[in-house]
Amino acid sequence: MEKIWIKSYSAGVPAEIDVGAIGTIADYFEEAVRQYGERAAFISGATGVALTYRELDRLTLRLAAYFQSVLKLERGTRVALMMPNLLQYPVCLFGLLRAGYVVVNVNPQYTPRELEHQLKDSGAQAMIVVEVFAHTLAKVIANTGVKHVVVTGLADMMPWAKRVLGNFVIRKVKKAVPPYELPGSVGFLEMLKVGASHSFSAVAMDPKDLAFLQYTGGTTGVSKGAMLSHFNVLANAKQGQVWSDPFLDTSVELISITAIPLYHIFALGSCLGFIGRGGSNVLVADPRNIPAFVKVLGQYRFVSLPAVNTLFNGLIHDKDFAGIDFSALRFAVGGGAAVQRAVAQRWQQITNTPLVEGYGLTECSPTVTVNPLDLKEFSGSIGLPVPSTEVSIRDIEGRELGIGEAGELCVKGPQVMQGYWQRPKETADVMTADGFLRTGDVAMMDERGFLKIVDRLKDMILVSGFNVYPNEIEEVVMLHPDVYEVAAVGKSSPVTGEMVKIFVVKKRPELTQEQLLAHCRENLTAYKVPREVEFLDELPKSNVGKILRRQLRERA
Repeated sequence: MEKIWIKSYSAGVPAEIDVGAIGTIADYFEEAVRQYGERAAFISGATGVALTYRELDRLTLRLAAYFQSVLKLERGTRVALMMPNLLQYPVCLFGLLRAGYVVVNVNPQYTPRELEHQLKDSGAQAMIVVEVFAHTLAKVIANTGVKHVVVTGLADMMPWAKRVLGNFVIRKVKKAVPPYELPGSVGFLEMLKVGASHSFSAVAMDPKDLAFLQYTGGTTGVSKGAMLSHFNVLANAKQGQVWSDPFLDTSVELISITAIPLYHIFALGSCLGFIGRGGSNVLVADPRNIPAFVKVLGQYRFVSLPAVNTLFNGLIHDKDFAGIDFSALRFAVGGGAAVQRAVAQRWQQITNTPLVEGYGLTECSPTVTVNPLDLKEFSGSIGLPVPSTEVSIRDIEGRELGIGEAGELCVKGPQVMQGYWQRPKETADVMTADGFLRTGDVAMMDERGFLKIVDRLKDMILVSGFNVYPNEIEEVVMLHPDVYEVAAVGKSSPVTGEMVKIFVVKKRPELTQEQLLAHCRENLTAYKVPREVEFLDELPKSNVGKILRRQLRERA
């Protein structure tokens, strides 16, 4: 498809990025340290405690030296991170990547079943986990290949924690930690102390080396690890930078609010983009606490706020939100799920800044398209392909379609993953012969190059920006001894965009909704747990016995 979208780019945005100048994330980070050493790299939104680029450099070298010299892990070893947005996260992230390891991001809310799958599938040999989630790891570690565990406390990166939080608060936090047993594990601060007595040996790396196994359901099937290289992730960061550079004064310190979890690729990509500018990322560990989130926003003159629709919706309904100073805000970008028009319109009324929607997926590191940042109002589209990106709208036979025709959105560019970890068949299923990634989403393009998502090719459910796959929900529900059949579908939700609804045929009439939901909560992360249960005498099926989810979606 001809790149007709380039004519719609904002002034100053190039058609291509210089892919030849992209190195490794280690090089990228070290250059930021050289240029912006005394600036704040990360700030804890909860306490205001900050880490400068220079301090972060020192701590990451200690961590890298510990993993190299004490644990003696070889380059390329997979290391899992299981933590919310704490200051420990960037220390772990950049320390591991500088030592040549592969980061496996893990959702802290995973159930034991989900965590075990990801650790076994990735082949992770080490893990860094926050103490409040260590009990989950303790339940499954014997079934995985994890040999080394580092446990960190919530206040470990706060040297003035006692003064800032008070002894009572710290004791209260400690009491809230569920009991666990992880023999041989080491504390985070002890690891840094030991690491300081060892030297870090710089690792020769190639930009095409693997940096992340970022887990996703892909377009079909069970959770899979998208193989993202240093090159993939930095190319996408660069695409985001050139998109926004015309609208920012990069000579001053820029502040971005990082409220989406850093284990999510949307937040991770946004964070890396600001690192290259010497920006400050304000970390919000629990954005669901909207009043506390609003207080954090009130303390900073932030230029950027990437978030999902549910967070924007929560903010605009808070009584104190309108009193914030938005004079520095240059762009609020919505991703991870569709932005609702009513939310975008109210956002602009309050902040005087349009809510700009983008589109991406884990397999693309993640950004594929975004609206121009000089947009005057919400467009309802997912925007334009970012520089150095090709898109193609194709029918079921793989033929390219024209303007205004709906078909599967296919993507090609430097941000597209290397494939799914140890899953060649699944990789082949989503890649076309000419090198495009099949997204599984149905889209159409207008004459200016703007794209709009029409529908999902698959049955994936999108809850607050997270992919939920009906097959997984159904498998868990079927584990209940009193369930005969089940089908899971997405239902529209004003809070989360979509929610999970299940239709169930009972084996035993006494089975209740409460019993079934309790079973789901034991085996599924909270956002995957069904919000509605409807019991039926039978499920609609095709002639060959396939459950007709479309009919159930219509019923829902």
